[in-house]
Amino acid sequence: MYEFDNDEIEIDLRELFLALKKKIVLILLTGIVFAGAAGLITRFAITPMYSSSAQLYVISKSGLSQLTDLTMGTQLTQDYMVIVKTRPVLEEVIKNLKLDLSYKALEGKITVENPADTRIMEISVSDEDPKKAQQITQELAEVTAKTVSAKMDVKAPTIIENAYEADTPDSPNMRKNVMAGAMLGFVLMAAAVIIQYMMNDTILKEEDIEKYLGINTLAQLPLVKGNSKHKKKVRRVR
Repeated sequence: MYEFDNDEIEIDLRELFLALKKKIVLILLTGIVFAGAAGLITRFAITPMYSSSAQLYVISKSGLSQLTDLTMGTQLTQDYMVIVKTRPVLEEVIKNLKLDLSYKALEGKITVENPADTRIMEISVSDEDPKKAQQITQELAEVTAKTVSAKMDVKAPTIIENAYEADTPDSPNMRKNVMAGAMLGFVLMAAAVIIQYMMNDTILKEEDIEKYLGINTLAQLPLVKGNSKHKKKVRRVR
């Protein structure tokens, strides 16, 4: 199995493989149990979250060259992404929709992205209620466009895609969680088998004597089978 030689451990990979092979049924069963547990937790213990998105197209001032307009529009997109999560914008959304949320709580639900090499800003909101996610996203897009027009010397971004109501949750992912649970079960049980194998220093054959004791075997006594296992009958004398 393994031996200590100059503070190093040598592992017999063939014997380790055989040890794992003997426990393959237990390893598979453990993976199935963990997969089932992950599925139950995902189904009943994790709240599904829905998301909705809206897209805004950033337009710079007119009268500029096409290249300048494109460059300025790209830079403005980055500025607008910051404006979306500012406190005045979020508090106006909360007020308009009469949300029972702080602006910090609302900020945590929002994701703002800018696809590479575009002047498009995508606003996404996640919530337990798909209808509420859609309402917050649409209101946030409209308030952002209005705030940009009022506070900055640029044309307001155009909403090119209104928010939609999601039909299916984005998270949790049942398939992903079940597969992760199964993999965790496999790994844990395989690790337990490996540890048990490495900790087992029982001498089972003559090669083990050389490994653990460092001496050679000179002879081997055969195991006698037969009469030694028979029980003798005892007759009672009255």
